Amino acid sequence: MTSGTHPRPLRGYLYIGTAAFSWGISATLGRAAFTGRIPLGGGPIRSLAHIDPLIISQSRVTLSLLVLLPLLIARRGASSLKVPARDLLQFFLLGVLGVAASNYLYYLAIQRTNVATAIILQYTAPVWVLMYTVARGQQRPSWRRSTAVGLAVAGCALAVGLVGSGGFRMDPIGVTAALLAAFSFALYNVGGHKVLARYDRWKVLLWVLVGTAAFWMLVNPPWKIVAAHYGPAQWAFMAVFSLVSVLLPFSCYFAGLQHLEPTRAIVASCLEPVFSILLAALVLGELLHPMQTVGIVLVLFAIALIQMPEKATPEDELVVDPIE
Repeated sequence: MTSGTHPRPLRGYLYIGTAAFSWGISATLGRAAFTGRIPLGGGPIRSLAHIDPLIISQSRVTLSLLVLLPLLIARRGASSLKVPARDLLQFFLLGVLGVAASNYLYYLAIQRTNVATAIILQYTAPVWVLMYTVARGQQRPSWRRSTAVGLAVAGCALAVGLVGSGGFRMDPIGVTAALLAAFSFALYNVGGHKVLARYDRWKVLLWVLVGTAAFWMLVNPPWKIVAAHYGPAQWAFMAVFSLVSVLLPFSCYFAGLQHLEPTRAIVASCLEPVFSILLAALVLGELLHPMQTVGIVLVLFAIALIQMPEKATPEDELVVDPIE
């Protein structure tokens, strides 16, 4: 049976689509707060514009962990959440080099360049995933996969305004950060898929968040955050932001990786800028330009193309049985 006719990919795309939609919501929330449409006390500059990318990355992970950990303990018991010590390093590396690095570098790229530059460079990640899986002999370098990846990247570029008034801002640090964010994004797609073959997604998410939060505490101790004197409105926003940008989407994304091989999953994740653009148009009244519409169509076509069945080989069957 080919992966295209397997009943599991549809569920995988639903999970990845939900994650992308949640990330789109978080992007819209961020824009609304920065522009003052969500009053956080003191105006947009006092509220969010001066929050360091490190604080945004750290708070969304740590607050998500503080919500997830007691829920899992209450549901499963603390003993069921243990993992062998030999695997802790793998979770730590996945959290630090994957989740923490991609989040921080993405926000740093936005700060140093602009949203269009950061998104389009980060969404070269499907190219790196495809190159990695082909180099490792895990996939065949078919024209269909290569075309789908190329269309997804091109569609993201058009959707975020590469052609138009936005364009690239070639700040060397910002561009480097965005490219490194793409590598990190690719890393946790490939690495997350492998570890999900041995653990259920909630345990994976929990220990990845533990590793990420521990890393951020070493880099930026809690007392430094306290010293920033954020108000109740800022903390409330960061709490909501953590749920819609980390806890919900990552739980869905890891679930999707149990049903899809990494290239299909990461191409489907290109729905994130599509949802961001559409939500901004619907909620914030931002104009949707014709070239953005073309970009959205290209992304949707890429997702449909990469899902079409191909002649099956043992290497193509990379999905793992969901562990619940």
